[in-house]
Amino acid sequence: MSSSGSQAGADAFRHLGDTVRSALSDRGFSQPTEPQRRAIPPLAAGDNALVLAPTGTGKTETAMLPVFDSLVAHRAAHGSTDGFAALYITPLRALNRDMRERLDWWGETLDLEIDVRHGDTTDYQRQQQADDPPDVLVTTPETLQAMLTGSKLRDALGDVRHVIIDEVHELAASKRGAQLTVGLERLQLLSGGFQRIGLSATVGDPEAVGRFLTGKRETDKPPAVETALDSEPPSGVDRSFEIVSVDVGSRVAFTVTRPEITPEDERLAGELATTEEMASHVRTIRDAVADNESTLVFVNTRQTAEALGSRLKKLDVSLEVHHGSLARDVRIDVEDRFKNGDLAGLVCTSSMELGIDVGRVDHVVQYGSPREVARLLQRVGRAGHRHDQVSQGTVITTDPDDTVESLVIARRASEGLVESTAIHHGSLDVLANQLVGLLMDFDDVSARAAYEICRRAAPFHELAEERFRAVVRELHSNRLCWLDEDADRLETAGGTWQYFYQNLSMIPDEESYEVYDMSSRTQIGTLDERFVVNFAAPGETFIQRGEMWRINDIDEDEARVNVAPIADPGGEVPSWVGQEIPVPAAVANEGGEIREIAGEQFARGAETDAVARDLAPRYPADNPTIESALDPIERQIESDHPIPTASRLILEAQASTVRLNSPFGHEINETLGRLLAALVGQRTGSSVGMSVDPYRIEFEVPSGVGLSAFRDVLLSTDPAHLESHLELALKGSETLKFTVTQVAAKFGSLKRYQGRGRFGGDRLLEALEDTPVYEEALREVFHRDLAVDDAADVLRQLQAGEIDLELVGEATPLGGSGSTHGQELLVPENADASVIETLQKRLRNDRILLCCCHCTEWEHTTKVRRVREQPECPECGSTRIAALNPWAEEVVTAVRAEQKDSEQERQTKRAYRAANLVQSHGKQAVIALAARGVGPDTAARIINNFREDEADFYRDILAEERQYARTQSFWD
Repeated sequence: MSSSGSQAGADAFRHLGDTVRSALSDRGFSQPTEPQRRAIPPLAAGDNALVLAPTGTGKTETAMLPVFDSLVAHRAAHGSTDGFAALYITPLRALNRDMRERLDWWGETLDLEIDVRHGDTTDYQRQQQADDPPDVLVTTPETLQAMLTGSKLRDALGDVRHVIIDEVHELAASKRGAQLTVGLERLQLLSGGFQRIGLSATVGDPEAVGRFLTGKRETDKPPAVETALDSEPPSGVDRSFEIVSVDVGSRVAFTVTRPEITPEDERLAGELATTEEMASHVRTIRDAVADNESTLVFVNTRQTAEALGSRLKKLDVSLEVHHGSLARDVRIDVEDRFKNGDLAGLVCTSSMELGIDVGRVDHVVQYGSPREVARLLQRVGRAGHRHDQVSQGTVITTDPDDTVESLVIARRASEGLVESTAIHHGSLDVLANQLVGLLMDFDDVSARAAYEICRRAAPFHELAEERFRAVVRELHSNRLCWLDEDADRLETAGGTWQYFYQNLSMIPDEESYEVYDMSSRTQIGTLDERFVVNFAAPGETFIQRGEMWRINDIDEDEARVNVAPIADPGGEVPSWVGQEIPVPAAVANEGGEIREIAGEQFARGAETDAVARDLAPRYPADNPTIESALDPIERQIESDHPIPTASRLILEAQASTVRLNSPFGHEINETLGRLLAALVGQRTGSSVGMSVDPYRIEFEVPSGVGLSAFRDVLLSTDPAHLESHLELALKGSETLKFTVTQVAAKFGSLKRYQGRGRFGGDRLLEALEDTPVYEEALREVFHRDLAVDDAADVLRQLQAGEIDLELVGEATPLGGSGSTHGQELLVPENADASVIETLQKRLRNDRILLCCCHCTEWEHTTKVRRVREQPECPECGSTRIAALNPWAEEVVTAVRAEQKDSEQERQTKRAYRAANLVQSHGKQAVIALAARGVGPDTAARIINNFREDEADFYRDILAEERQYARTQSFWD
């Protein structure tokens, strides 16, 4: 493996034959781009290569020109190939359309057939491709899975000599990518070997991504494999690769700004029904769009895209919203209008990071911290390539944390300090899926052969044989394969075929509802099932596609929501799950360093503008923006409190809140937070709530639990046992239950029709605890959410005195200045009458489960508006009625059962607290308990405010719902 230099220079095209060079002249290519100068020589020589360059720098042609040249030369020497000669694999269907348009010209000019195949390809087109394969097929990872099992297509795939994988960094970090790597090994069994070319944005660990692309080098042919497959799999296939990397940092320029409030913003705040600060953000984005011909406005969540898009449209800005939950036709229409110049801007999410062709982009705005260096480079890298310009990007920040974080990320991006790719190693559900795939390929195969084939793929290099055997036994018990123990062979079984075609993708199955505009009878997008169940009802309003809609009716059988457009600004923003982008430790650590440097200057008496001037040469922002981030630091010093850094942690407490100031990033803080919440709760016999951001961990504790309990856990927990503590902490959590359900479906352990409603998460967890399903679910949660090794290092350093731990008996300015990520542009903090009315209406129509805690025989689910002022049990007449969410079947079970364990006891106490509240306060308690994320303790706090004004009562509920929205993913 080596990194290509630039010695090839402008003569890169000389490595191509006369036919392709002639076509280049016709196409207007006079000089190669930098990626082409560096990559064409090794690619033309047939080497495997990973090409790293920004979007828009000609990566597609970089890969395809040497491939086209090879196909033309092969045809001249040997005649036409009967099968596919090259596969171009791309992770998004949307890319297929762009790729087809860009490659068709080359196909026509060079007399090569190029075609596209994905899930929407018609049966007629599929048959045509099987009967007469094109030279180049553009397809997706999932479609390749299906192709590997067809008899005609398998023959055609036997001729593959080149595989190009676009956006390989996107696949490397997902289970889709792990699945693809084994799929490529199955393809290699058919073709005997092929050139592998990966196209990617800049990554932090190119060697790892290159190995992900190429897999394991085989020097000896395993006899067991040859015997099992009755063929000669390739041995000694060259798995070495070149890394061709184009420096990105010198091609991008960033400006970080936190807008100052102007007199115009005071007027806009009223017009947009938002705060003056948020109005300043909207105004700044409006002006950026006006100053450029074409602007992409990136946001971190779909809900922010919808909220921001709706407000910009109210100002008549020429833009639309683009994200993955919009209907395909809507997305294509938006892309085409932007490309044609009919739109000046797009408000978009991560889907637009990839290479979807939307024409020239002059400028990129990132609203809120991009959270990662790689994400900022990928997004801003979309601008300015058509005339080899420097890509220009503006980051608009929203609060002090956001500003410091963005300054750090912009600096690191300019220096090319990109994060490593989190490759899924040893995913057992992927292994199960691909073992079934192998059986679809060959009907039967020796277990040893299957094991060796899977281990050739990079994510499974270290796969232990015992884990492999456990997965096989699980598949056997689920009737997805037959294991002949004596012969050590795997064979197809009754469920093999159906399972495989239902599980071509490793993307988890989550129910979604199609949203239809009744007036035009067109689909405008989709809504997550959780949003529909929790918030949606006839008459409710929400935002999608940047416009307001009112729900007319919900068709449960067809999973369809029928809507009509309205102008009312009071709607809910559709809610999607799992969009939190974790901030890396290195970014959070540097944020701590900035605060420490500024703090030292403030301690010496420096003025704010002087501190900002000292920081400005290192970070790309003007003085007012940097100053806006310094206020909580200056107040921290004035209050005589230390600055939290990676080498000094601060534990602080105020009332029922304990906060650990720890600038370690999301994953380490999540790991430490779960440990502390579990062990402090266990030691004190209390429930401890937790929320996390990159710079602090906040705990809600009952009275009597102080800082010493948290200090003791940090200083006494053996780092070597951290993983086992976390496993115990995760048991029974919604995070693990949800993940087990998804993994079980991929193992065939849980049929789709069962779902969580038919077989509760607790029972499923218990049933699968000693299986590879549970092991994989736990591995995925650890991989996705936690950083066990890094957190263990923090514990070791704390216990060795290398990291200081200071205790403060009050809230500090830095501790209390937590980020407001995710709240951007939703509603004003002081909700107006229309928002309160919307909240009242929603709560009245929410469903609630009533359960008698006296006789325990009666339970009833109804809407809140139908509950009597003083609920009572129709069986025994008791008023001890618990009001619970409609899915709390485990709580009802706990009430009826003997208290056998601590979890049942906890659930029982929860129900009794709710019942006592309803008995004392009647329907008011029911309303409070129906709110999102409001349990008995929080409901009691709301009621005990003794609000005389009903609107103030609902404002208190809204405040608690906002708090829950910020911390939702951390409450189990």
